[in-house]
Amino acid sequence: MISHNARLVVLASGHGSNLQAILDACSAGEIPARVAAVISDREKAYALDRARNAGIPAIYFPWGPYRQAGKDRQAYDSDLADLVLTYNPDWVILAGWMRLLGNSFLGRFPMQVVNLHPALPGTFPGTNGIERAWEAYQNGEIQHTGVMVHFVPDEGVDNGPLIACETVPIQPGDSLETLASRIHAVEHRLLTAAIRSLIIKSPLPVQRTENNKGD
Repeated sequence: MISHNARLVVLASGHGSNLQAILDACSAGEIPARVAAVISDREKAYALDRARNAGIPAIYFPWGPYRQAGKDRQAYDSDLADLVLTYNPDWVILAGWMRLLGNSFLGRFPMQVVNLHPALPGTFPGTNGIERAWEAYQNGEIQHTGVMVHFVPDEGVDNGPLIACETVPIQPGDSLETLASRIHAVEHRLLTAAIRSLIIKSPLPVQRTENNKGD
């Protein structure tokens, strides 16, 4: 029987579909862990509702009061790290977390912070990766995009050591919406597989290709 002793803290800023994939995989025993807490910098993030519905601590931790008090990002990141540490996580998962984290946070969790990004390594770092890939396809610059899961060891943007990635071809009949739907499906699967691989210490193949033709 697989032990479920690993503890995850998930940081999410939005709808939380990747969080839900993690929750479902934990519930099904596919990930030998449990989500100890979900933290969001946005009060109305549906990710917090998903956590509450699952009986998991859901914490709103906004940046605004720090800015209004004249405090810098380092103060916010340090206090956020203190909050996360109260849940004693084995892994901190960034599942749609839209704020850059500085070294005052990352230094407290060396090689424990894992990020999901909807692009391949070295392409479209930062926000709106799917939309930017779609524009590049429309301009004839690329024929595929992808998804990657990587460690976040420092303040670099989407360039940490790779855990797993998967290529997603852009099909001639794709719209932005159908491409995004297929990318999200890969995100859910690849993120949960990557978390499982970290916990059971069984590395995934770094590169796979998603061949689905539909949406």
